[in-house]
Amino acid sequence: MKRYWSRLLALVLVLAIGLIGCSSPDSLTGDYRQDTLTVVSTLRKALEVTDDSPDKAALQADARQKINDFSARYQRAGSTSGLSSFTTMRTALNSLAGHYSSYPNRPVPQKLKSRLEQEFQQVESALKRGA
Repeated sequence: MKRYWSRLLALVLVLAIGLIGCSSPDSLTGDYRQDTLTVVSTLRKALEVTDDSPDKAALQADARQKINDFSARYQRAGSTSGLSSFTTMRTALNSLAGHYSSYPNRPVPQKLKSRLEQEFQQVESALKRGA
């Protein structure tokens, strides 16, 4: 009888760990187009916030989380890696993530903001074309 209970407990633990491991911890849906537009929107909000805004830290933390989630979900996806929208998006994400990690307390320079906005527009137009 003891053997039965230990096997049952082991089975329940394996199922619980398997179900927890299959859940998606990120904030993205899995729809590449919609996820990309969501990330672009979040990053624009983080770039537009003023330095004296009380929401600045929260918006930057959300932006960093979205960058990490997007990279983790789509970096190895073969269906998206060849799209021009994806390569442009990765360039923008790498630039902003690099600034956040190197200069966490400094505002994003205007030159970087304009380049990111240009890249976001390229991503949006590529998504409209389906590329």
